[in-house]
Amino acid sequence: MRVTEIFYSIQGESSHVGRPCVFVRLTGCNLRCRWCDSVYTFTGGEKVAIDDVIKRVKAYGCNLVEITGGEPLAQAEAFPLIARLLDDGFEVLIETSGSIDITPVDRRAKLILDIKCPGSGEVAKNRWENLDDLRPHDELKFVIADRADYEWARDLIAERRLDRELELKPLAEWMLADRVPARLQTQLHKHIRGADVHGV
Repeated sequence: MRVTEIFYSIQGESSHVGRPCVFVRLTGCNLRCRWCDSVYTFTGGEKVAIDDVIKRVKAYGCNLVEITGGEPLAQAEAFPLIARLLDDGFEVLIETSGSIDITPVDRRAKLILDIKCPGSGEVAKNRWENLDDLRPHDELKFVIADRADYEWARDLIAERRLDRELELKPLAEWMLADRVPARLQTQLHKHIRGADVHGV
C-alpha cells in the first residue's frame, strides 16, 4: 500500500479529541475538497507492506489508531489493514469522505464520515447509501463554510433523521447475539418523570 506518513500525535477532531493516537495517512484521494489540509497526500508516498505498517504502529505503544488520507478507502489494501489492526486489539478510527462504499470496512472499526457540504465543492460526490450502513459508534462530520452550508447540513440531518436515538430493542438483540460483557441501560428518570423535567 502507498503511505504518506505514520506518526504519533494528539487526536484533534471528533469525539476522540485530545486522545493520544497513531495516524496512518495513506496516499491518494478521489476528491479535491476546497478545505483539504493534506494536499501533499494526493501523490507520492512510500510503498509499504501491511506487515510493516502494523510493525510501525505497534512501535508507538498506543492502542488508538486512525487510518486517514487523502481518502484511505481509495486503496484496496486499507480494508485488510483495518481488520488486522482490530484483530491485534487496536481501537481503529477511519476518517473518510464517504464518497466510497463503506460496507467492506470491518464493522468493529469506528467511521468518522465527512459529509461534503455545498461549500466544499464536492457535494455531488457524497455517496448517500453510506448513511444507511452507519453503526451507533460511527460519527458524522460537516465542515461548514457559511450560513448556506449550515442550513443545508441542518436540513439533511432532519430529513434523514441522522440525529435519531437508537432504539433499545435492536440494541438488546445485538448485545445478546454478540455476548458482549456490557450492561444495557437507559435514562430511567426520563421514563418515569418525562424528558423535560429538571431536578430528577
